[in-house]
Amino acid sequence: MTLQTQAPVVGAHPAQTLEDRAYGKVFWRIVPFLMLCYVVAYLDRVNVGFAKLQMSSELGLSEAAYGIGAGIFFIGYFLFEVPSNIIMNKVGARVWIARIMLTWGVISAAFMFTSSETVFHVLRFLLGVAGFFPGIILYLTAWYPAHRRARIITTFMSAIPISAIFGNPLSGLLMDSFHGTHGLSGWQWMFLIEAIPAILFGVATLFYLDDTIQGAKWLNDEEKGVLTANIEAENRAKTASPHSIGATLTDRRVWLMCLIYFCFVLGQYGLNFWMPTIVKASGVSGNLNIGLISAIPYICTFVAMLALGRSADRLRERRWHLVVPALIAAGGFVAATMATSTTVSIVCLSLAAAGAISCAPLFWSLPTAFLAGTGAAAGIAWINSVGNLAGFLGPFLVGYLKDFTGTNSAGMYLLAAALVVGSLAVLTVPAKTVNR
Repeated sequence: MTLQTQAPVVGAHPAQTLEDRAYGKVFWRIVPFLMLCYVVAYLDRVNVGFAKLQMSSELGLSEAAYGIGAGIFFIGYFLFEVPSNIIMNKVGARVWIARIMLTWGVISAAFMFTSSETVFHVLRFLLGVAGFFPGIILYLTAWYPAHRRARIITTFMSAIPISAIFGNPLSGLLMDSFHGTHGLSGWQWMFLIEAIPAILFGVATLFYLDDTIQGAKWLNDEEKGVLTANIEAENRAKTASPHSIGATLTDRRVWLMCLIYFCFVLGQYGLNFWMPTIVKASGVSGNLNIGLISAIPYICTFVAMLALGRSADRLRERRWHLVVPALIAAGGFVAATMATSTTVSIVCLSLAAAGAISCAPLFWSLPTAFLAGTGAAAGIAWINSVGNLAGFLGPFLVGYLKDFTGTNSAGMYLLAAALVVGSLAVLTVPAKTVNR
């Protein structure tokens, strides 16, 4: 079939109509479902920030002990995500993503049995082992070429602010409403109830997702042909991609990506895990009120992520779409330390959240522009694993600095500095490599 061996001709209206129709079907079939999965997974990842409001006093956790527990999740990520992606590349996305979601749900529910600092740390580590995100990025590279990928990844990752917009008030409401029911604390009920959707989506994944374009029964042969041609053409163009796990893990470009992502993740998770505490410190009381107020920065983030993703794909420009929001976020963190009211604090946190969290989906346009095949499976997982070590250091350092100084200011300066370093590193990436 001709369409399977050559890319669509630019400017040919029938081919463009076929291509747009095919990608439209792919979008509505897989992206909303993956977004819902990520909303659930991300909520189960960060709801510990709300649990802290009750759990720390009940279990006697210090700020630093909480920070270690929040961040140790990413040690599990670091150790197991490369083999997880390699396995997924061999057994298929449908079975492996379902396994991840089911494991995630069971471990999330087990948090209701947390009785000590040690149990808390062990469960957070195991939750990181369950993984999720790098497998989805790898899965999307099998469906979308580079010039469409930024918008799709930002749309998928808009699940982060969505989970906060709805999840933060939900977490606060569950903690207030169920506290004391059947002898359990509100944070225990929150962990149990918010874990159930992960298990349900895990079962649904087995029946809903398709591993490959060719295996999708909801696409006709012509649509499969044009989608496959685009992916094959892009993979042929990635002549500089490392083709083995060893070559990938020693590639200097991959390590530069690790540095950039590390800096951006430090800003993102330093904010996510401490947002409820920061909002409470600004003068807001009541878990539901804290949840509602802390959702505001994520509404701004949702709008910014979608706008930046569309702009990056339309202009086929990647570097400055990362640098500008990162620097805005750095300014927001610094300004937040000087805020004198709740309103000013939320404005500053909104700038910080919109910039820092938007960097994550936009970043993935960089490594996926040169990684393919086994190199992509190993590289995406390795970059995500190393970068997410900042998810351990960020919450821990913010907590340590708060214990040491008695304020949140030093932690905010740290997050701002990390984003500036990440921005400078982005500018060392050759534009011709990533602007596609």
